[in-house]
Amino acid sequence: MKSVLTIATAGALALTLAACGGSGGGTAGEDLVDGGTFTMVLGGDPGNLDPHFSTLAVTMQVNRFLYNSLVTVDVDGELASGLAEEWEASTTEATFTLREGVTCADGSPLTAGVVADNINFVGNPENGSAVAGLYVPPGASATADDAARTVTVESPAPDAFLARNIGSLPIVCRPGLDDRGLLERGGAGTGMFTLTEAVQGDHYTLDRREDYTWGPGDWQQDQPGLPDTVVLRIVPNETTATNLLSSGEVNAGSVVGPDRRRLEAQGLLQRDLLAVLGELWFNQKAGMPTEPEPVRRALAQALDLGELRNVITGGMAEPASGLVATGSGPCETAAPRLPEHDRQAAAAALDEAGWVAGPDGIRVRDGERLSMTFHYPSKLGAPMQSAAELVQRSWRAVGVDVELRGGTDAQVEQVVAAGQGTWHAAFLPLNVTLPTQLVPFLSGPTPPNGNNFASIDNAEYITAVGQASQATGTDGCDSWAEAERAVIDHVDVIPFANTNRPMFGNGATFVLSDGDVLPSSIRMLG
Repeated sequence: MKSVLTIATAGALALTLAACGGSGGGTAGEDLVDGGTFTMVLGGDPGNLDPHFSTLAVTMQVNRFLYNSLVTVDVDGELASGLAEEWEASTTEATFTLREGVTCADGSPLTAGVVADNINFVGNPENGSAVAGLYVPPGASATADDAARTVTVESPAPDAFLARNIGSLPIVCRPGLDDRGLLERGGAGTGMFTLTEAVQGDHYTLDRREDYTWGPGDWQQDQPGLPDTVVLRIVPNETTATNLLSSGEVNAGSVVGPDRRRLEAQGLLQRDLLAVLGELWFNQKAGMPTEPEPVRRALAQALDLGELRNVITGGMAEPASGLVATGSGPCETAAPRLPEHDRQAAAAALDEAGWVAGPDGIRVRDGERLSMTFHYPSKLGAPMQSAAELVQRSWRAVGVDVELRGGTDAQVEQVVAAGQGTWHAAFLPLNVTLPTQLVPFLSGPTPPNGNNFASIDNAEYITAVGQASQATGTDGCDSWAEAERAVIDHVDVIPFANTNRPMFGNGATFVLSDGDVLPSSIRMLG
């Protein structure tokens, strides 16, 4: 995802391309009720709803209701049919055969040509799509055979997970391709729902399409318990969201912080998802104080990452398992080698970099103070803010002046991910399910021409990615692990905390797919 931010931010932004999951709850002994309204809380407003120009997790969830993709990911993490009934792929070519009878929200048939135009739009770097490199390799091209209902995609560079990446692209129908303004606050897709009302910052109302018959896998239209209406309520405060879930006023919502204990005690439906929550990024743009690796390493050494882990998770910490959370993707990696806490070494490194203590304790070099702006998503409330304050105190102890700036997912995306403001370091949990989806964030063009918002230029990473991309699927996992180690060893990104991000349900049941509530899985309970 990402959004960018595509934020892809897990407790916040996150390419919410996170894996399927589930525990607790179910429908045993409960009656299914046809029709009704499924109400879900979202932690922030989705903003621009064009699925090719956002990777915000909240936006991607909304668009799951409006758009379908060629393939879906089932609860076991395996590919299942979506708009396509069949597919085959190598690392450089993929062919998809569309299902018969798929129509757009306006009633027009979905053709292979429309699908190919989606892929070509995103793959063309001149269009600046936020999901280029995430789903569609830059420069990839697609051709269509409408009579055979086939779309063939050729990638100029190998992609180890080409079928899954291309197959996950939300498909926009012809009216939206011709006028993308229709997509910003509306929709033109093949999804199960259509948007009927949008009140920014408050709620979004969607109605189920009665002609929708092409749900994932062997989904059937006539099954009981399907909702007629979906209401997505914007509730930034987790305590408020918890109260709404507990009372049954809403049917679904994610609660990450300490308030979730109340919902767990209540025994509500709970779908679990392990996600990256603590992830520290440094801006390596030329001229930034965080551009040199010794400075980044010193800042990392100044932090007690174990303490920071407990603070940011509200005492519900799990050690980081890498840049892709355990169970979210096909590759399993060893725990990352993180910088050890050593305040004296941090101070010495800053001395060597020419940053010496000034009269007020803040380091200076050539008359310039070592001042930094630290951004973090404020949606998670006290734990995230406390973690940011701990960073501020720890860096102040080695002579760095730090200004904290909390903001909504959209605000952090705009400043950090889209490069429209000044930042030096940030908490930005970027959640993806495939290591290939990290590549545009860790290399390549910077905003506005790409997603490499931290201006990372790591030759070891690029080399390892090249090796990994030559292999198909999990055959390249060792090389992907090597690429990840290169990023962490050079202190480009520091993943230091994972957490469970449970999605709770009350009065309804559902499953997660790629970290989102799967619309076709929702069933209303009596």
